[in-house]
Amino acid sequence: MAPQNPQPITAHLPNGLAAVEHEVARACEDARRERSSVTLIAVSKTFDADAITPVIEAGARVFGENRVQEAKAKWPGLLSAYPGIALHLIGPLQSNKAREAVALFDAIHSVDRPSICEALAKEIDSQKRRPELFVQLNTGEEPQKAGVAPGDADAFIAACREKYGLSISGLMCIPPVNEAPAPHFALTAKIAARNGLTKLSMGMSADFAIAIQFGATHVRIGSAIFGTR
Repeated sequence: MAPQNPQPITAHLPNGLAAVEHEVARACEDARRERSSVTLIAVSKTFDADAITPVIEAGARVFGENRVQEAKAKWPGLLSAYPGIALHLIGPLQSNKAREAVALFDAIHSVDRPSICEALAKEIDSQKRRPELFVQLNTGEEPQKAGVAPGDADAFIAACREKYGLSISGLMCIPPVNEAPAPHFALTAKIAARNGLTKLSMGMSADFAIAIQFGATHVRIGSAIFGTR
């Protein structure tokens, strides 16, 4: 499996990536954490290979995509040209895309319902390939948003492990846009800790520094690196 941490990123990179790397490093310092404890996921959704290539050549090694079909269309060629890239699915996954997702992605951040668990378990067994899995929480319990409600999280994580035989690495959350993110990050970290999970996928362009304060191990940053979509 491709490495989960990016190689060091220095000031000669494209402006957005260099600025983000500086801010991530500063947030880690403020939180008294090692920079290596946080994986920077460059979210490349909606951007084509021509836009992604300079970011790869600048040193980024972990990328995030929202949709299986979009990733399948543009990443095989990039992965062939640039070995060592880790690709993370950070958007919703449909059961009928599980086969392609397991084949392409090194991590899936959107495990959130039994049908996905069943489909992933089947494909992991069939393909003998084990992407890292994150359970997605809906910490704001927003009806329009995917994810497991906090009150159901313990039982769902247990079912992932015991019923479906899935190895869960961590939790992912996306706080409501109109609420302070800190309580949502704190809740996610609390649920992870009591379930023995060490990885936290939380924090995006607007709030990743706060997420790092609350223990984020993966921050998902798109517009601050690639610009406005």
